[in-house]
Amino acid sequence: MEKFRDQSLSAQERAEALADIMTIEEQASQLLYDAPAIPRLGIPAYNWWNECLHGLARSGIATMFPQAIALAAMFDTDAQQKTGEIIAAETRAKYNQISKHGDRDIYKGLTHWTPNINIFRDPRWGRGQETYGEDPFLTGELGKALVKGLQGDGKVMKTAACAKHFAVHSGPEALRHAFDAKASAKDMEETYLPAFKELVQAGVESVMGAYNRLNTEGCCASDFLQGKLKEWGFDGHFVSDFRALEDFDTNHKLTSSEEETAALAIAKGCDLNAGFVYEKLMDAYKAGKVRKEDIRRACVHVMRTRIRLGMFDDHTELDDIPYSVLACEEHKAHSLACSEKCMVLLKNNGILPLDASKYQTIGVIGPNANSRVALEGNYCGTADRYITFLEGIQDAFPGRVLTSEGCHLYKDRTSGLARADDRLAEAEVVAENSDLVILCVGLDAFIEGEEGDAGNEFASGDKIDLRLPEPQRKLVAKVMEKGKPVIIVTAAGSAMNMEADCDAIIHAWYPGQFGGLALANILFGKVSPSGKLPVTFYESADKLPPFEDYSMAGRTYRYVQGNVLYPFGYGLTYSKTECSDLKADSKSATVTIKNTGSVDTDDVVQLYIKGDSAADTPNPKLCGFARVSLKAGESKTVTIPIPQSAFETVDEAGVRAVRSTVFTLYAGTCQPDAQSESLTGTKTLSTEIHL
Repeated sequence: MEKFRDQSLSAQERAEALADIMTIEEQASQLLYDAPAIPRLGIPAYNWWNECLHGLARSGIATMFPQAIALAAMFDTDAQQKTGEIIAAETRAKYNQISKHGDRDIYKGLTHWTPNINIFRDPRWGRGQETYGEDPFLTGELGKALVKGLQGDGKVMKTAACAKHFAVHSGPEALRHAFDAKASAKDMEETYLPAFKELVQAGVESVMGAYNRLNTEGCCASDFLQGKLKEWGFDGHFVSDFRALEDFDTNHKLTSSEEETAALAIAKGCDLNAGFVYEKLMDAYKAGKVRKEDIRRACVHVMRTRIRLGMFDDHTELDDIPYSVLACEEHKAHSLACSEKCMVLLKNNGILPLDASKYQTIGVIGPNANSRVALEGNYCGTADRYITFLEGIQDAFPGRVLTSEGCHLYKDRTSGLARADDRLAEAEVVAENSDLVILCVGLDAFIEGEEGDAGNEFASGDKIDLRLPEPQRKLVAKVMEKGKPVIIVTAAGSAMNMEADCDAIIHAWYPGQFGGLALANILFGKVSPSGKLPVTFYESADKLPPFEDYSMAGRTYRYVQGNVLYPFGYGLTYSKTECSDLKADSKSATVTIKNTGSVDTDDVVQLYIKGDSAADTPNPKLCGFARVSLKAGESKTVTIPIPQSAFETVDEAGVRAVRSTVFTLYAGTCQPDAQSESLTGTKTLSTEIHL
């Protein structure tokens, strides 16, 4: 038996033994994302590229969960870990069977390029929907939970997770291939790096470099970033974003050729090339520009991952996961639960939950009413069944449901042969003939998403502002003129401002395959809404700092002053909860939460902290949270850990240290600010912690 197949050895020992019997050409070939087979060693071909942002993606039928930003709105690490476990099981099930048929194509492997733990610093960023929001602590906690679910803790890793995009990457999308993100030492240590550190120290198997430069260095070949990984004890492999290395000579002008790029990247620590530059690696090696030690090191790193995944073992227990787990009822039930937990009730004048007996006819209007795309978000899989907003309401409401598309998502007409506003009159008629209107508006991943086109505001990419596209604004205004009760349901992966004085607003995100069922359950009171905003909803993008400015001043709840429509951490329920008996020390806080209303509900206890150091953030920062399920009248006492990092501040030099001896800790179901307390009608508690 070859030494690299000896399961009594460590993964490192096995990888080194494998590299030792490979030629330099074979070692280099394994550093391509679409690695060829090595028949003489019995090594099959392997494509490293797979995706699972919110469910196994792009490889046929799988359970589809709400988009990542929606999962963040749950504030629920247990549900997040379970999501990861389900994705891992479905990935293994598909890999087990597909591999038997010799299919080792893209999106068929065990290495997922997920999660995206960049900070959603600006609401215009199209890829913000892929993240867990604007807060480093929340991002780190949810990222770790997903990684734990994806990778497991057994001897053989279930699937390999990837922390991306390292680092300081959050738009503008149209400039990403040439952009140099300038970030201060303080912002780096305080905002942009903490989640990556958390995931690395939690054992994430890979880290992906970003497209952009960071303070002049290319992120996929950065001394600074690689130094951080070494400092944190990273024990996996580093992969470039797809074709990011090609930008080095064509856009960043860091090198003069692909051979030079290959030499630079391998020397700096980029193990795996998602793209084609490493096809020139052997040319650079033969020209004396690459050391064979660097090729071997990278080969050891990537083969170590494959060994940890059990790829060279005769059999693992994970090989027995049956295909029947794909989109099974248990997995879909969890997807529905996540959809119900993620939706955020932003406004409610008392109209919700709906009493179906009071209405004979409901009008469901809007371009997202019957849209499957609005359920998906980007980097999505294919569900075996979808329930749109319209379908969910039709199934739940015993009366008549009238419907109209109302308008195109962003064009001025739904048909190219028609005149402008070709569905507007129909929408008005539906509203006039309805007792209540549910307006389903917003965006989809064809408007906000990845890369985009700088010359076209509706070609994926970033948003230009926080308003609905003009045809939808016109639709909302016309419906509101009818004087009927109006509930607005927004599908979007980012902050929006409806600019409408309606009766209720539900931000549904891109809520997954059962988004319509979840919405109906919330509208008709079967479930109380309980999502909380993982990002700040601003009044206007015009009042934000320039998009290209990576300084945190004026950004996110920790630094914003004014311009807030709905605060981070905010979200209403159908009941009322009160927190009491707050006790805390430097390790944890204990608080009692009681449901004082008449409706069963979940709510989220949130801890915020602030010291008196000038280096602290202007506003209190999140340092703990716990989702709690409460029956009407029920109370529970929860203990929430407080991490040591909560007491640390970062100075302008980027030095992290404890600089205060007295801290104020706040506990409640929202932020400890006047606007949050006014919107929720609750008060946060506070106590002092002395170190």
